[in-house]
Amino acid sequence: MDREPLLNIGDYARAARGRLVKEVLDYYEGGALDEITLRENVAGWERLKLYYRVLAGVGPREMKTTLLGRPVSLPIAVAPTAFHKLACPDGEIAAAKAAKTAGALFILSSLSNTAMEAVFTQAGSPRWFQLYIYKDREVTRALVQRAEAAGAEAIVLTVDAPGLGTRERDARNRFSLPAGLAVENLAPLGKGTIPEVSGSGLAAYVRDNFKSDLSFDDLDWLCGCTSLPVVVKGICRGDDARRATEHGAKAIVVSNHGGRQLDTAPATCDVLPHVVAAAGDQCEIYVDGGIRRGSDVLKAIALGARAVLLGRPILWGLSVSGEQGAADVLKILGRELDEAMLLCGCTKLSDIGAWLFQCG
Repeated sequence: MDREPLLNIGDYARAARGRLVKEVLDYYEGGALDEITLRENVAGWERLKLYYRVLAGVGPREMKTTLLGRPVSLPIAVAPTAFHKLACPDGEIAAAKAAKTAGALFILSSLSNTAMEAVFTQAGSPRWFQLYIYKDREVTRALVQRAEAAGAEAIVLTVDAPGLGTRERDARNRFSLPAGLAVENLAPLGKGTIPEVSGSGLAAYVRDNFKSDLSFDDLDWLCGCTSLPVVVKGICRGDDARRATEHGAKAIVVSNHGGRQLDTAPATCDVLPHVVAAAGDQCEIYVDGGIRRGSDVLKAIALGARAVLLGRPILWGLSVSGEQGAADVLKILGRELDEAMLLCGCTKLSDIGAWLFQCG
């Protein structure tokens, strides 16, 4: 009997749950503490209603845009998520190839299971590298220099993880990496092993290695040690967004780390308008968290985002059918965005605006 077709992101999520072992599934899907923010990220987009226009004479839709000056085929990017080889053997290379096929931005996590040099040779443009600030600044500097040499076109600094939010699923599972997998980008620097401890091995790794007293001085330092544009990811407030641009950020990602850090932080759709109002004329604004439909992408753009970042759905696609699964996830969201634009009366991305939330 033929299996039912996978028509949407929810289908891929359910299929992935049937393939992944519990420890990996919980790591990918889990959030902090009671997982309130995790749920609200999705529910927030669902609550937003679209007051569509009719008789708008909509022609073929155009979804191309630019991100930091680089052209992309759609305003949907592959977010930096860790440990792709837990989903499929080709890991981050499969995700990079899927993004290249879609003409989408690909962002590589510093906590990848594949070294950046191997991934970026398979990735298209644009390709960015995500970074954490380590206690040892020379470790951080070495990562930045390698990323530059490997062809990264921007550095994405994650600022919402000075420590790891408590993820009780991982603590119960004593999450660590299985034998044969490592944090490959950090392995040459002696930081490639996730320890096996009584709780979460990743939490122990972060506690031992990440700089916990992050400040805008660290952003200043990073901007001073790279010629690449710096994107700041993990912003939840308008005033922080504005200060980040004043300290050199060329773009901001409105993000709460997929609900994995501070539980009861607001949904990203609720934060986005405030960040856009505070800093939208100074830098590009992107958003992640809970994007599950093409209409969510349209809503994010209507609220002022230039693009969205896609995390868990890419992992679900990889888990189901590797590179093809990730490519299909991007294709589905692109198709749904095209449909949402047609039905809302928008021919191009610049037609999408806050009017969609207003009734006449």
